Formats: sequence, structure tokens, C-alpha cells
Amino acid sequence: MTCAACVNRVEKKLGKLAGVSATVNLATGRARVRHPADTDPDELIAVVVRAGYTAELPPPPAPPTPSEAQPAETAGEEERRAERQRLLVTALLSLPVLVLSMVPGWQFRNWQWLCFVLTAPVAVWGAWPFHLRAVRGLRHAAATMDTLVSLGVAASFSWSAYALFLGGAGEPGMRMPFEVLPSAGGGAHVYLEAAVGVPLSVLAGRFLEARARHSTGAALRSLASLAVKDVAVRDADGGERRVPAGELRVGQEFVVRPGERVATDGEVVSGHSALDLSLVTGESEPVEVGPGQDVVGAAVNESGLLVVRATAVGADTRLARITRMVTEAQAGKARAQRLADAAAGVFVPVVLTLAVTVLGFWLGAGAEPEAAITASVAVLVVACPCALGLATPTALLAATGRGAQLGVLVSGPRALETLRHVDTVVLDKTGTLTTGHMTVTQVTAAPDGLGRDAVLRLAGAVERGSEHPLGRAITSYARQEPAGRELPEVTEFRARPGWGVRGVVEGRLVEVCSPGGEGGGAVGGPDGLPDSLARALADAEAAARTVVLVRVDGVVEAVVAVGDVLRAGSYRAVDRLRRLGVEPVLATGDRAATAHAVAAELGISEVHARCAPEDKAELVGQLRARGRRVAVLGDGVNDAAALARADLGIAMGCGSDAAIGAADVTLAAGDIGAAAVAVRLARRTLATIRTNLVWAFGYNALAVPLAAVGRLGPMTAALAMSASSLLVVGNSLRLRTWEPVPGSAARGREGAGRERRPVRERTGRERTGRERAGRARAARGRGLR
Repeated sequence: MTCAACVNRVEKKLGKLAGVSATVNLATGRARVRHPADTDPDELIAVVVRAGYTAELPPPPAPPTPSEAQPAETAGEEERRAERQRLLVTALLSLPVLVLSMVPGWQFRNWQWLCFVLTAPVAVWGAWPFHLRAVRGLRHAAATMDTLVSLGVAASFSWSAYALFLGGAGEPGMRMPFEVLPSAGGGAHVYLEAAVGVPLSVLAGRFLEARARHSTGAALRSLASLAVKDVAVRDADGGERRVPAGELRVGQEFVVRPGERVATDGEVVSGHSALDLSLVTGESEPVEVGPGQDVVGAAVNESGLLVVRATAVGADTRLARITRMVTEAQAGKARAQRLADAAAGVFVPVVLTLAVTVLGFWLGAGAEPEAAITASVAVLVVACPCALGLATPTALLAATGRGAQLGVLVSGPRALETLRHVDTVVLDKTGTLTTGHMTVTQVTAAPDGLGRDAVLRLAGAVERGSEHPLGRAITSYARQEPAGRELPEVTEFRARPGWGVRGVVEGRLVEVCSPGGEGGGAVGGPDGLPDSLARALADAEAAARTVVLVRVDGVVEAVVAVGDVLRAGSYRAVDRLRRLGVEPVLATGDRAATAHAVAAELGISEVHARCAPEDKAELVGQLRARGRRVAVLGDGVNDAAALARADLGIAMGCGSDAAIGAADVTLAAGDIGAAAVAVRLARRTLATIRTNLVWAFGYNALAVPLAAVGRLGPMTAALAMSASSLLVVGNSLRLRTWEPVPGSAARGREGAGRERRPVRERTGRERTGRERAGRARAARGRGLR
């Protein structure tokens, strides 16, 4: 398939079968077909083949693997390389022809024969894909954009050959002046510029389109990268052997070492460890697992050795379900695309009918055959939809280039169109509103104790022997305060899963443990702590932080709060989205207490915690069912399905490749404040695209009647077609200098002041009610005063 007319034809042919309806996606090359249970799939394939295309059933659902994705990737790269080579050769041959034909002052002796020699390979080899598809469509009584291109090229080249060999245009001193109106002696004119200009313009547009199509598979390719290639399976005698992950069966036990991904969903048989689920479930804090607990495929083993029994493989795993959801969501199409498909289904036949009608009318009216053929060719050439094809891609290229400079990456025009109408945004927490990394947020030392710095130094030293993420956060924080200090050595180190660590540092017994851990007594809860430590413990728990106690020689010396802190500017970004009329909704896989604490700090009223990837996608479906235009802003694999199912997906550039691939818009710098810039960019880009389309349609509405009545010759038609394309491109290039704040380039200070205004207004609102209380609790949790 090459155009919307192809899509329309396939859908109509399949829809003629009893009880069958089909939705064909040109970008992905897939068709979603609903049919009665007794319909043979081979019958559906036969219908597509009879329509002039090819089809095959998709492979059975299973999690993709890198080895399976590689052949398709290689084949696609070879096809793109061949298209690029054809475009380059066509451009090199076409440019001299265009220049000599359009500039009479540069025409030298026998210039027309040089142009003819250069045009021949373009008209045959360069336009061969169009000729081939046009003939194939003709065999199946179908007309597409390829038919117009092929006929226009063939007619222009054939008429030029006739004029050169038989019509007197081949004389050595022949000059072809520029003429707005066709002359009576039309046989002395050649129209080689039309024969090369049409395929060059269309090849360039389709090459850009092919590059855009390639990005539609990015989500599935990134999901494939999460799949484990091989796994260490345990034999009955206790030995291990590496087998491909595809050979793993339910009930088999396999080993997961530190740093490895879990091969598939399963249950822990032996071992303790912390699993990083941030890319799969969205949990910011690693989850401790032990015997009898479930693990999710693609989770990263942070520390200990695990033996896992597989409970689901292949298409039944969570990763495979996410993959299927992304695939199904990408198979749909926007309403605007459906309208374009329907219009394309009648555009080409109308133009062909008009060209034949013009030829018959002038011949019937007694005009010279040359004049009748000239008018007919002019209609074909002038109606070639080059400007229509360039209206969106050129604006999109300029907008995406400017957006990239501003930290906003946009996938296509549908994303820009949808972005204008979004009224609800579902926000992920981990890695989107927060940094996604465990950080020490507050250290409260006991009064009359060793002091904050001394306690941090001892705690950082003993945690240096731990592989737990909490330990790494404390060690990193201890090394930074004071800056760059060295930590002492630890001896007799011991780690207890679910409790903490202990060791001897400089002759002191140092323990970093959870408040409810072993040791009990006075340190088992806030009741036995000094008032300052008890308040710090309560505040940290209220802010949904992970709290540990630092004991030195059996005495509690400090309370340390660790958590995933908000990104700088998160509140400002949420506030700006709300000002644009977009209602924020928080959906996260994290705990309810953590989710509500973050929501209170940002002023978000609707919160959904403990959301699995399926739950997020279901939430998006529910919101859309209520008539909401939903955007999803996320960063992890757990967000990929929701991103793909939403009206618009926005991914953080610092997030996973799966999220970026499934999203329509990517915030490259990881700054969610760029979401407001994306909205402004969308409005400006769509205004440019609308202007381009109005000109392109208006040009056809004016030029086609002029060509039909003989007031516009093929040469002028080709010039008009080129001029319309240049005007469209020039209008689109204006986006390269667009500024998110009007006049900010010339009035930097004024623009900056406008950007700061929401912060001042926000401060006034923060001093009221629950929002003030929520932010105060969170500020205490971060150690702010």
C-alpha cells in the first residue's frame, strides 16, 4: 500500500464479505478484521490479493525477542536504502532538466536533446515503482495516486518525444520561451520538466513518509529489548544449563543472579533479593522478595541470588500482555485519517475522468489533436497532489526540528491535532513527577548525641557493604556531606533481609535498621525515642518516606528518611497544564500513601495508586468512555500500554525506550514543563498545516479548471505545481524560528517575566487549606525549613 486510496480499497473489498468489517493502518501495514467465527482467514487473504495487494496472518502472540526482530529490521533498512538511492539518482538527473526548461536564457544549442537523455532514465527507472503499481492496479480495476503519477509522467515524456522526433522541437537552435498560455503551434514544445518534476517530488515525499513509518515500530522494538535471550535452568540433579528463553516451560526452575533480568513471571523458590520494578510496574522503591513471593518477568535483580519457578511463559507473561496492548492500540486510526482515506478514494478517479473528458471535449469541438492532448496532459500534471503531499510533512519536519531545540519531540500530525483538544492528562509518578531515584530527604540527629555529621559518617560506612538501593542512597549522601570525604572501613558486616545491616566501624557497633525491625525495645517505635526523633519519624511516615534508624552501640542516634523526591518544576508544570484547561490525574504503581503525599504536594485531587500496567490502560479507557480527551505522561515500560491507548501519549525522554516508542510526544530533556511548550507548538504547527492545505486545495480548485479550458499549458502547469510546493515549504520553514513566548527572542526579560507569573500566583494559592498542609508535610519530609 502506498496511499490512502489503497487503504480505502482494501477496507471496501473486505467489507463486502458478509459480517466482515476491517480497519487498515497504512503506517503499520496491519489490518484489524472483525469477522464471523466460520469465516476462513484464507478467504480474507484471497480478497486482499484479488484487490491487488499481498497479505499474511500475523505470527502467534508471544513476547518479541531481539533475534526475531533483527531480520525485519534488516529488511526494512535495505528497503529504505534502495529508496534513498533512487531518490538521489533521480534528483541528480532531474535538476539540470528543471533548470534548463524553466530558464530560457540558459538554453544552449541542442539543450533539448541533453534534457531528453537525462529525462529518459527518470521517466522509466526513477518512476518505475509508480508505473508498476499503476499497472498492477489497472489489472484489478483500481486507481490510486500512483496511477496519476504514472500517467502524468508517461504522457509528458511521450508528448515530448513526439515533439522532438516528429514535431519540430528537435531542431538544433530550438528555444522554448516561457508561456503562460499554450500557443497554437504546440508541437514545438517539450514538457520534460513535468516528466522529471513529478516523480522527483513524489519520491521525496514518500521517502520522508517512509522514515516516519519506521518510527511506529519503536515501541515494540524496545519491548523486545527487555526480553531475556537465554536463561540458566536448573536440572533435576541441581546442575545448571543455559537454554534459550523460548524453551523455558512452566514449572521449570531457573537462576537469576545480581544484575540479571528475570526471564519470565514466576515464584521465588529460594533466596532473598531486591527487585527493581520501576520499568515494569512503576514502583519507585525496589521490592524485597523471598521464597513464595511472585516476581515479574523483565524485573532487574538488584542484589541476591534467586531461584525462581516459572509460572507463565510466552504469550501469558505480563510483558507479552503489554506488548499486545501496544500493538492493538497502534492498529487504530484517527477520525481525520478516516476522512482523508474516504476523500482519496474518489479524488483519483475524478481527476482521471476529468482528464479524459477534457480530451474528448476538445476533440469533439474540432480542436487540433495537439491542443486537446496538451489540455488533457495539463490536467493530469497540474492535479498531481505534490503540494497536498508536502503540506503536512514539511510543516512537521520544521516543527519537530524546532521542537527538538525546545526539548519536545513530536511523532506526527495526529499528535499535534490531538494535543489541542486534550482535557485530561494521566500522570505517572515515578520518573515523571519524581526523579525515579532513591535519595536521602531528611536526617534528624538525636539531641546531645554524636551529631549529624558523625552519625552520617558511621551509617554511610556500614551501608557501603550493602547492595540494597537504600544503602547505596545513604552511602552516596554520606560521601557528599561534607563534600568528598572518605568513609572508614567496616568489619563484621552482616545484612539481615527485611531488617537492615550492622557492622563495626572504628570500634563502634553501628546498626541501620527499620523502626519495626529486630532489636525491639525502645527502638521499636517512636514511643521510646526522644521527642525530636519521634516527630521526625512521624513526619517522614506521613510524607510516605522509607524510614531507617541509626543505632550506635545500642543507642538510637538518628532517623534517616529516604524517598523518591519531586523533580524541580513539577508543581509549575502541573499548574501550567491546569491553566491550559487540562485536568491532572495521578496514576502510579507505588503505594497509596506515597501517591497521596505527592498528589497533595502538587494539588492533584484524583489519585489512583497500586496501578499495574493493565490498570493504567483500563483507567485511560474509562476516562475516554466518559467523553474525555486523555493524554498520558509517563516514562516506563509500565506506561507503554496506557500511552498507546490514550488519545495522546507523552513520554519523558529520560524514560524507557518502550514508553518513548509508544508515545506521540516525547519530552527529550526530561522536563515535564515542556508539556506546555508542546501545546503552544501544536497550535502554531496546526495553523501552518491548515494554511498549507487551504493553499494546496485552492491551487487545485483554480488550476484544474484553467488547464481544462486550455488556458494553462503543461509547462505552466508544471511551474505552477512546483511553485505551489515551494510556497508550502516556505510557509512551513517559518516554524524554524518560532518562539514559545511571543517576542521572547527580542524581549527576553519581558518573556521571562511572563513565564514567571504562574509561580507568583501559585504561591498565593498554596497558602490555603489542604494544599498548604500537604506541602508543609512534604517540605518537612525533604528536610526544608
